[in-house]
Amino acid sequence: MSFYQRLGKWGMLFFSPAFVFKHGFNLSPMYRRTSGKITYVSPDLYQMKIKLPISYKNRNFVNTIFGGSMFASVDPFPMVQLINIIGKDYVVWDKAAEIRFLRPGTSDLYAEFLYTKDEVDQIKKQVAENKEIEITKTTQLKDQKTDKVCCEVDKRIYIADKTFFKKKRAKRRIEKTVTDN
Repeated sequence: MSFYQRLGKWGMLFFSPAFVFKHGFNLSPMYRRTSGKITYVSPDLYQMKIKLPISYKNRNFVNTIFGGSMFASVDPFPMVQLINIIGKDYVVWDKAAEIRFLRPGTSDLYAEFLYTKDEVDQIKKQVAENKEIEITKTTQLKDQKTDKVCCEVDKRIYIADKTFFKKKRAKRRIEKTVTDN
């Protein structure tokens, strides 16, 4: 269990999961450095919103938001959000990411992360049938004034049944030990 997982577990003894999720991320050094800020988390964690304000901390050479800040501000949420929604019987990992810059970020940018109950039920059903799956979640960072999309980030997420994943990993360790000897 990571430091952040232990801290979150402790925080949930006193506060709601949405409160811990929002304020935990906003206070954590890893996320603060992106200059993004979580502005909303629904009580069931199925919806959240962030703001990436343009500032001296994230302006690049041409006075627009640095692409790395755009990516970093949205990077953790599809995976961490799903981990907290889906429960402890699953393994959830980021597998890959792709970012498309569509126009310069010249003002504050906003993004929304959304899972639906049907989507989560479908994920659980597919994992029950196949033991492991991959999904892709797309996030758009938009200029709120013009509603124009400045960039899109696709996150490919791996989801597996925890028991299946542990057996698969143990089998790989045995195979590696045999080939190393």
